[in-house]
Amino acid sequence: MRIFNFSAGPSMLPTKVMERAQGEFCDYGKTGCGIMELSHRGSEFTAVIERAEANIRQIMQIPDGYSVCFIQGGASLQFAMIPMNFLKPGSFAEYADSGSWSSAAIKQSQFFGDTRVVASSKDTKYDRIPAFSTWKTSPGAAYLHITSNNTIFGTQYSSFPDSKAPLLADMSSDIMSRRVDVSKFSLIYAGAQKNLGPSGVVVVIIKNDFAAKAAEKVPTMLKYSTYIEKKSLYNTPPTFGIYMIALVTDWIKEIGGLAEIEKINNAKAKLIYDKLDSSKLYKTPVQKDSRSAMNVVFTLPSEELDAKFLKEAKAQGLIGLKGHRSVGGMRASIYNAMPIEGVKKLVELMDSFEKANA
Repeated sequence: MRIFNFSAGPSMLPTKVMERAQGEFCDYGKTGCGIMELSHRGSEFTAVIERAEANIRQIMQIPDGYSVCFIQGGASLQFAMIPMNFLKPGSFAEYADSGSWSSAAIKQSQFFGDTRVVASSKDTKYDRIPAFSTWKTSPGAAYLHITSNNTIFGTQYSSFPDSKAPLLADMSSDIMSRRVDVSKFSLIYAGAQKNLGPSGVVVVIIKNDFAAKAAEKVPTMLKYSTYIEKKSLYNTPPTFGIYMIALVTDWIKEIGGLAEIEKINNAKAKLIYDKLDSSKLYKTPVQKDSRSAMNVVFTLPSEELDAKFLKEAKAQGLIGLKGHRSVGGMRASIYNAMPIEGVKKLVELMDSFEKANA
C-alpha cells in the first residue's frame, strides 16, 4: 500500500527525487563516496551548490541584483537574524500578524528594537489574512514583514501589499508553489522542509542593495553579507540538504516549472475545498478569500470523530492529518510533492466517512 504523507513538515518529497538520491547515496558521480562525505570546497559539491542556485534563479525568475544564500538554523533563526541586521537604533520595523509563526517573528524582533504590528487577525483566531485597507503603516519603516502562508491556520496571501518600505516575506510553506514576482520583495526566506528538500537548510533570496544597509556590528555567522560574499561557503554548509534542493529543483523544472506546479496545486486544493463546501459534517474556519492552497484545515463535530477519522485514514495509508496541537482538528498539507492521487484518496475517505458518520 502506498503511503501518502500529509504532514506539515518535514513533509513528503517527490518519489523520483527520493529514488535518485537513493541511487546516488553511496556513490555520487562515480566518486565512490556519498555527496555528504565529499568536501564542501571540492569540485563535485561546487557543481551541486551552483546548480541549486541556478535552478532557484531560473524557476523563480529572480532579477539581477539579488543573491541566493543557503543558511542553517531554520526559518526561526531568520526571525532574529533579520532585525539583528536591519532594525537599527532609532528605526522601527513593521509586521503583519497572521498566525503563530508571524507572531513568533514579532517576538524575536522585539528583542532588538521598535517593532510595530500594523495588521492582525488574532482577534478572529487567525481565520483570514487582514485586508490591506486596514493596515496601519507609517513612512520610514526599516522593513515590512509578512508570512505568506500560515501552516497552522490554513491561510495564505492571494496577493501582496504594495509597500514603500522594503517588503520581507517568510515563504517557508509556499515557496515555489506558485508564481511570485520576486522584484516586489527585498528579502524572501524559506525553510526547505516543505517544498524544497529536507530540514536543516534555509533558502534566502536577498536584494543586494538591501543587504548593504545592514548594521556593522553583527556576528559573522549572522550577517547576510557573509553568505553573499562567501557564496554560502564561509563555513561547512548543510551539504546534503543543498544537494536535495538541487534534485527537487531539477524535478520542478522537469515537470514544467511554476506555471505547471501552480496549476496542479490549485486543482488539488479545489478537490478538498469543494468537499468541505458541500459537507454537513466537515467545517473549515478559514474565510474563502484567505484559503491556503498548501495547508487545508478542517474540523469534525467531536474529538471522538477526530480520532476515528485519523484511525481510518492511517489504515488507508493517509498519514500526518492531525491538526496542530494548538488548534486541533485536521490539516491536510498538500505541498508540491503530494500527487493528486493522494488528494483524491483523501476526498474519497472524507466521502465514505461522512456517509457512515453523519
